[in-house]
Amino acid sequence: MSIKHPIISITGSSGSGTTSVKKTFDDIFRREKITAAFIEGDAFHRYDRAGMRAAMEEAQKTGNHHFSHFGPEANLIDELEVVFREYAEHGTGRTRHYIHDAEEAARCGSAPGTFSAWKPLQEGTDLLFYEGLHGAVVTDKVNTAQYGDLKIGVVPVINLEWIQKIHRDKADRGYSQEAVVDTILRRMPDYVNYICPQFSETDINFQRVPTVDTSNPFIARWIPTPDESMVVIRFRNPRGIDFVYLVKMIHDSFMSRANSIVIPGNKLDLAMQLILTPIILQLLEKRRRAG
Repeated sequence: MSIKHPIISITGSSGSGTTSVKKTFDDIFRREKITAAFIEGDAFHRYDRAGMRAAMEEAQKTGNHHFSHFGPEANLIDELEVVFREYAEHGTGRTRHYIHDAEEAARCGSAPGTFSAWKPLQEGTDLLFYEGLHGAVVTDKVNTAQYGDLKIGVVPVINLEWIQKIHRDKADRGYSQEAVVDTILRRMPDYVNYICPQFSETDINFQRVPTVDTSNPFIARWIPTPDESMVVIRFRNPRGIDFVYLVKMIHDSFMSRANSIVIPGNKLDLAMQLILTPIILQLLEKRRRAG
């Protein structure tokens, strides 16, 4: 953690909805005139697309059928920790971009499935913003969670997460349903061991819960809409959170526990604006006072 150079991290698995949450942060940064340095979790994958395919094949030869992007072996988590530490201490670091598709390839000048060159983070930023798989990971070798000043978990219930991933990967990336399901199954051990534990490290978790039947996520014809969902918001430390104000401002919301509030799914952006804006401004005020 750092007063002078705060770090905000959003952690969630593939298909959880972290990209949508990032858009809310973008709106807050723009409105409050906050200059952020950005890191995408995909930038710290160890392999490009072809390299990952080869690494999976090699792992299978040794009997490891669960080699995945969720685990430490397929990522540069130690280097991510170094960047977090460097930014916390000096406000500097480096990142790159993983190129997903043809549109990004045209913009970056490299082929889909490859990385752009490493580049320094933007200078003179107010904070660092990370969105990806490992923003709050703790293992016997690395600890990125220790550097986060505000750690957010995006955690739909598991069936909804799978539905979102299946639909996104089929529509946006052209994968077959069978391929997506194979990926889900292959990643499960790493999901349990490296993704889930992070949500005990996060300061706030946003968990979307559908109010329609998602019993069999593999035959769902569409993703449940926000109007067909509730969101459970859990605070690791509820001290200083004005729940009375939140329940008043967010219609049809209620507290389910002393550290949790439940809101209609279509009020998520409003809730995030109300909850996160003052926390971010407090971080920047502490930074200003520290000189």
